[in-house]
Amino acid sequence: MIQLLFTVIFSEMTFILMLIFKNPLRKLVIMGMDRAKRGRGPIVVKTVGGTVFVVLMSSVYSMMKIQKRSIDEGTVSPTDQVLMAKHLLEATLMGSFLFLGLMIDRMHHYIRELSIRRKSMEAVKKQNRVFEDGKVEESKALEEELITLRSKFKQMESELEEKEKQVNASEANAVALKNQSEGFLLEYDRLLEENQNLRNQLKALDSSSKKNT
Repeated sequence: MIQLLFTVIFSEMTFILMLIFKNPLRKLVIMGMDRAKRGRGPIVVKTVGGTVFVVLMSSVYSMMKIQKRSIDEGTVSPTDQVLMAKHLLEATLMGSFLFLGLMIDRMHHYIRELSIRRKSMEAVKKQNRVFEDGKVEESKALEEELITLRSKFKQMESELEEKEKQVNASEANAVALKNQSEGFLLEYDRLLEENQNLRNQLKALDSSSKKNT
């Protein structure tokens, strides 16, 4: 049993070293432990651990009995010394076995949790990158739209200036036509007045010629 415990303890130490340091077998060990924790694996581990714990308590109880007997007798026989050393070695090995098994379980748990957190962090970083890329694309689209609006605004300003020039030219033409029409009206009035004067003169000449005859 002692040789078996030594073998198991060295195996556990090897597992711990493979979990602590990066190596090609680390992923295989983690995958094997993941599979071992599924189905009946936990029940088997708990059963083995419980059995070893019971045997450990039995060795501790045997050591306590030997120590009590030696105290009562006042002397320790060579047989009791050998049994005491044997039980102490077995208890130490079984305690180390249970402790190392617990360490392996906790290390596997923390490695898996760390891996999950790293994956979640990578997913968050990826989402942030996608969000930032989307922001960059959106900002580029807004910049292009702003440039388009500016060009349209400049075009509208130029069209407005041309229309203002046309309106000013039309107003100037209207003023010129108004002034010209006013001049025509004045000239027409003058001509009417001259025509009336000529008619009056003609009438006067007619009347004077009739008197002379």
